[in-house]
Amino acid sequence: MNTIGLNIDRALNAVTREQVYALEPRVTESLEALHSGSGAGSDFLGWLHLPSSVTEAGLEEIEDAAAVLRAGCEAVIVTGIGGSYLGTKATVDALNSSFDLLQRERRNPVLLYAGHNIGEDYLYELGELLKGKSFGIINISKSGTTTEPALAFRILRKQLEEAVGKDEAGKRIIAVTDRARGALRTLAGQEGYRTFVIPDNVGGRFSVLTPAGLLPAAVAGVDIRRLVAGAVSMEQATGPETPFPENIAALYAATRNALYAAGKKIEILANFHPKLHYIGEWWKQLYGESEGKEHRGIFPAAVDFTTDLHSMGQWIQEGERTIFETVISVENPDYRVTVPADEADLDGLNYLAGKRVDEVNRMAELGTQQAHVDGGVPNLRITLPALNAWYLGQLFYFFEKSCGISGYVLGVNPFDQPGVEAYKKNMFALLKKPDKK
Repeated sequence: MNTIGLNIDRALNAVTREQVYALEPRVTESLEALHSGSGAGSDFLGWLHLPSSVTEAGLEEIEDAAAVLRAGCEAVIVTGIGGSYLGTKATVDALNSSFDLLQRERRNPVLLYAGHNIGEDYLYELGELLKGKSFGIINISKSGTTTEPALAFRILRKQLEEAVGKDEAGKRIIAVTDRARGALRTLAGQEGYRTFVIPDNVGGRFSVLTPAGLLPAAVAGVDIRRLVAGAVSMEQATGPETPFPENIAALYAATRNALYAAGKKIEILANFHPKLHYIGEWWKQLYGESEGKEHRGIFPAAVDFTTDLHSMGQWIQEGERTIFETVISVENPDYRVTVPADEADLDGLNYLAGKRVDEVNRMAELGTQQAHVDGGVPNLRITLPALNAWYLGQLFYFFEKSCGISGYVLGVNPFDQPGVEAYKKNMFALLKKPDKK
């Protein structure tokens, strides 16, 4: 098996297969609208063929820049918010050691994050941590004026320049920004920063396979070539020429819309692998920002199992029946740990002696799925044969493609985010931000 899979069988307690397949004409029309550029938001379809458009020269340039930062920095701070942060965090956390920050012998710099909040204590503590350490900055922003990353970058840039001088700081700062416009592009030109481009036609939440995601991932030691190659394979597998029953992006979009029409207003993305937490956070932005418009859209939530079975599990099992689950399941772990026997057996776990920890986790997954389905919660299951760069690239593109289709089926423009501006307008007024003349 060289691709991720989708199983909708346990969602068919709330809708029938016929109801799902009845959406095939609308899904097919939506898929064709994506590929023809005839739908709403067509100016932001650059992600659609992004994986296959990544060039060898582009990968080499990213790898070269990453090598410079790895050679000269103990830490690299990624400043960005939303898609400029979550895609990187999801990738690095999924593919690196769970305890990467505590590794004694490091081949790559510690990757740290700023600009994804407005936390004074957070920025102070980050600044204190960086004192006496060699660090670099990857500043990700199309405009360069988004408050959270711009604020963090201003503070960190000042600290870096005071520590090593302006010229050396300029060599350790990389800007990932617009091709020709914006404050960050202007600053990068003035200061001589190395730059990478986020294409004009790729929105932030779809940017994980642009330099916004690939450069920090490469700094962290991720095999970005395999990541892109996996995404290319999913791009090829989810085009209009793939029949509806075999096109997992189309089938996922149809199933979730059928469930929504049946009154399932909340989708919970669940996983049984601790490294997938930020995949859930990335997915929440992708679907929340794409579909939550015009007083409609499925509410995206995420949980980590089995951890959240001891908290949210009660609500999922017996709360309001307006939910469905999509479970990401990793079939093969990277390592092997078995349960030892214990002579006293005070914890009563000797019945598990000799079994792999993953077998226990697998039974927890199957038992949870059965309990939730029996309790009236439809379940979709996405399977990854392993958690590696290839399958993660497939997963990213699968979710992006399905999101575009699903938004069109829902009847909204999945590529704008007008509601995001409301808080900014109020914040700027409260801060008395001057109007630009």
